[in-house]
Amino acid sequence: MRVFFSYLWWPCLLSLCIYLNWHGLRSDSPVLIFNAIYLSLGICLFFLERKFPHERSWLKHDDQVLPDLFHTLFNKGFVQILVTAVLAMGFAKSVDPSAGVYWPSQWPFFFQVILGLIIGEFGLYWAHRLSHEHDFMWRFHAVHHSVERLWFFNTGRFHLVDTLISIAASQPLLYLAGAPTSVFLWFSGVTAFIGILTHCNVEMRFGFLSYFFNTPGLHRWHHSMDLKEGNKNYGENIMVFDHMFRSFYNPDRRPPSKIGIPEEMPRDFIGQVLQPFKKRSSQVQPQTSEQILEH
Repeated sequence: MRVFFSYLWWPCLLSLCIYLNWHGLRSDSPVLIFNAIYLSLGICLFFLERKFPHERSWLKHDDQVLPDLFHTLFNKGFVQILVTAVLAMGFAKSVDPSAGVYWPSQWPFFFQVILGLIIGEFGLYWAHRLSHEHDFMWRFHAVHHSVERLWFFNTGRFHLVDTLISIAASQPLLYLAGAPTSVFLWFSGVTAFIGILTHCNVEMRFGFLSYFFNTPGLHRWHHSMDLKEGNKNYGENIMVFDHMFRSFYNPDRRPPSKIGIPEEMPRDFIGQVLQPFKKRSSQVQPQTSEQILEH
């Protein structure tokens, strides 16, 4: 029975969140309802992690709850401001205004959302990949990879600069494509739901789903300290560009439980925020694209 449910947790939770979000976007308070759905998903994962943990060692406290909370509030709050700004732009109050000239508004809305996910994912993929391959960007992204366990609570552990890079790489692409506000909201919502599920410490099995979506199984490899494993699976939502650019990695064995980074990272929130700006005498050089493609 445990194995049976392990195949259901991920697709059922994601589908339920998407279904509820669909109703929320048709209401007068889409942002409020999204937050309620996201919080409810977090509470659900909290209990599932304790009942069906993927790694029991990751249930132990790591003295990072407060830093993780501050990173989440700071970054999630910033993203919420952007979402609210999108809603308040010079469009009609409807969450589905007319699309741009080049946007295929005649398509069924489901396929418009899929197109939006692909376009936005292209920017997210390269922002993520370059954050591993170039020292300056890695300095900020290392804050996220400094976690020594994965669980739903450190989903939002990102440096603000890292978050800004991801937004700058994805949102303008949707603007240039002429995507309507509704597609922006769906892109943000799906990214948030998949993100918190990706980091959860719940025993799950994914089968063929991992070839299409960023699942916890794939992301656990991404957090490996071995660069041959860790510099893979850059997709945030879908894996199309990992297949296209040869960074997909899903071996038939258990991902490592020991994760983190070789560099030193302060244990407090302020120290983590300031760390990327400090001059360091030694630096672990991220792999280049050419080195990654050799494997």
